[in-house]
Amino acid sequence: MTKKFRYIKDTRISISELMLPSHANFSGKIHGGHILNLMDQIAFACASKHSGNYCVTASVNKVDFLNPIEVGELVTMRASINFTGRTSMVVGLRVESENIQTGIIKHCNSSYFTMVAKDENGKSTPVPGIILTTKNDIRRFCRSIMRQQQGKKRTSRFNSDAFNIDEYLHLLKDSNSKLEI
Repeated sequence: MTKKFRYIKDTRISISELMLPSHANFSGKIHGGHILNLMDQIAFACASKHSGNYCVTASVNKVDFLNPIEVGELVTMRASINFTGRTSMVVGLRVESENIQTGIIKHCNSSYFTMVAKDENGKSTPVPGIILTTKNDIRRFCRSIMRQQQGKKRTSRFNSDAFNIDEYLHLLKDSNSKLEI
């Protein structure tokens, strides 16, 4: 079987949605949960378009809400494949809001969703690779590899069996915590 590859530009997705009062939280800003829901939907669409399969969210890497989104603003989300493994893909997402009266655009957040392709039986299935055509494509691909490696290290270091309390006690010195062991 010949390995398939796809151009990143062929599976990019962009969606825009007007933010309504029903999307607002108690402080009158757009609820972060609503934005996360939209982000998950666009990540699914991008990964499914790339792989040609149903995809599920395996993980979400860090979502920092940088700027609040107001009712009446137009939110635009852009998604593209940053990395492909054997059955998984990292989808890079960028969220911006635009005040449609002033034209001012704010970067609201960026995140990385790891999506896994599933076959008709619900089993993980291979995905096409991506064709890297720019320095930015290569940077994003390599960044995904490094993020995965750092995540594995972080997980193993803090595994309850491997955790060495003496290595980390100094972190508690000026923290807002009280030690009672």
